[in-house]
Amino acid sequence: MIRIGLAGWGDHDELYEKGTAARDKLRVYGTYFGLVEVDSSFYAVQSRANYERWAADTPQDFGFVIKAYQGMTGHQRGRSPFPDEETMFGAFRESIEPVREAGKLKAVLFQYPPWFDCKKAHVEELRLARERMGDLPLALEFRHQSWFAEEMREKTLSFMQREGWIHSICDEPQAGPGSVPTVLQATDRRLTIVRMHGRNAANWNGGGGPNWREVRYLYNYSEEELLEWKANLAVLGEQTEEVCFIFNNNSGGHAAGNAVRLMEMLGQPVRPFAPQQLDLF
Repeated sequence: MIRIGLAGWGDHDELYEKGTAARDKLRVYGTYFGLVEVDSSFYAVQSRANYERWAADTPQDFGFVIKAYQGMTGHQRGRSPFPDEETMFGAFRESIEPVREAGKLKAVLFQYPPWFDCKKAHVEELRLARERMGDLPLALEFRHQSWFAEEMREKTLSFMQREGWIHSICDEPQAGPGSVPTVLQATDRRLTIVRMHGRNAANWNGGGGPNWREVRYLYNYSEEELLEWKANLAVLGEQTEEVCFIFNNNSGGHAAGNAVRLMEMLGQPVRPFAPQQLDLF
């Protein structure tokens, strides 16, 4: 099974009629896609009430990939709002419980920063994170290529399989050590995640000036590149029962169109985007 969705639901204007309230957007989003990545959870541990509402606003067979809070993956700078890491992990686990109870949690995504390289201390951090999260399904995405260097690739994949980490496979520009290659290898028979970050090499590492983060994911996948991924999905389909495929190329508003086009290529049902009212005055 292949589920296709987007990173976040609020910023994809083409999905919504003009005037759609923010609190209604997820309900509308769920009529287009059966999967979403929750990114707001990275910036703050969301309230349990938010997750209760999001679970209620989506179809029964809908799936959530929830991004781990930044303090849990070493991204956080400045003072933590939690007294210690145990409290932080506990608060996060409790917050997402309504989604798990609804049967809609596909995975919690642990995306580690570019400075999280392959060394023993970081391997131990991964083990500790896995232990703290209990039996929740966890996906792992690296941002330092040392994990998939030739001499480490098979060791990394074997470690993920042994420790119960779902592989989050990246499509991203190859722009130095702070990027990883696309490694078409599942580490869990039940689920694999693919995240499409675009291939904007010029802005991946901050080359776009002071606002580079706003354009880092500025990329429109071509027909040929989407066909390439259609073939890649056939390979993954031999290794895993389900693939959650997320378009994160949001900077230029290309994610939704790319997602629908891939769905068409795979023969999945799609619906037209919302009619956009022309602003004549």
